[in-house]
Amino acid sequence: MKLKPLGRTELRVTEICLGTMTWGSQNTEAEGHAQIDLALEAGINFMDTAELYAVPGSAQTSGRTEEIIGNWFAQSGKRDQWILASKIGGGGSSHIRNGARADGASIRVALEQSLKRLKTDRIELYQVHWASRGSYNFDGSWTYAPNKQDTADVLDNIGDMLETLGALVKEGKIAHAGVSNETTWGISQWLAIAEARNLPRLVSVQNEYNLLRRHFDLDLAELSHHEQVGLLAYSPLAGGLLTGKYFDGAIPAGSRADYQKGFWRLNAYSEAAAKEYVALAREHGLDPAQMAIAFALTRPFMTSVIVGATSTAQLANAIGAAKLILSPEVLTAIEAIHRRWPRTI
Repeated sequence: MKLKPLGRTELRVTEICLGTMTWGSQNTEAEGHAQIDLALEAGINFMDTAELYAVPGSAQTSGRTEEIIGNWFAQSGKRDQWILASKIGGGGSSHIRNGARADGASIRVALEQSLKRLKTDRIELYQVHWASRGSYNFDGSWTYAPNKQDTADVLDNIGDMLETLGALVKEGKIAHAGVSNETTWGISQWLAIAEARNLPRLVSVQNEYNLLRRHFDLDLAELSHHEQVGLLAYSPLAGGLLTGKYFDGAIPAGSRADYQKGFWRLNAYSEAAAKEYVALAREHGLDPAQMAIAFALTRPFMTSVIVGATSTAQLANAIGAAKLILSPEVLTAIEAIHRRWPRTI
């Protein structure tokens, strides 16, 4: 498994990261543990979770995924074989601190609770899950309104969070800081404030990236190149749409769309584009899921692609994408489809 630098740090993480958000809702603890075992055996050293998980987040399920991971650490004694990433919820979840946005005080509270659930004394990468001012990720691009942001308040909030993150690094409770669902401007402010105050420098950003949603190719890619803030890509299969399993109204039993009773990525445009990608994969004798993940791995800004699954068979297939080298013909065809369908979900 190829290793990539995590920002400008000495840490090297595998180009495939184990996603965990279904453990405790769609998956049992035993199934989660089986996935950890499988990933470790495959050479993966990087695992991502969050206080919000399992999804869909609720008072009953949030925090459960971290507990499942913590139990595996305690039972296996293999905590040191993992680079662990987790996140504080950034607001919007009423069952987590009454939906309040993340700030310095809540970061400390959330981290201490995560450490307890995870049965560990440190987290290598601690991330702010959502920007407090809103985000264009998921379906937010249709309503995102940066003109309504209070610049001074945003900068004060980032500075407050960085001060606490810096204190937690000094205490040895976290090693590095990252963000999720952030923008180019937002990351630039995190970097500028950190440099001015000698506080932790962001090492990564966790945003969505897949064949259907490629916002990162533009300004964020430029920032990533110059500042070495690499992408941790979530949803490389667009929630499963790129496997083809949701085509023509199909909703397989036990799938994410079935479990959540809704699937926001699916519409006439996204399905049409996904059908072209799936047809391309099959034309070249490729597994559609592996082709989608392998494409994400080709991107120069990619630190790691986060793959999650509800079965060990799905996970093994996703991990297998790391061995797939896409031909020039396939890559050229992908770009042709992207030009026809540049923005579908």
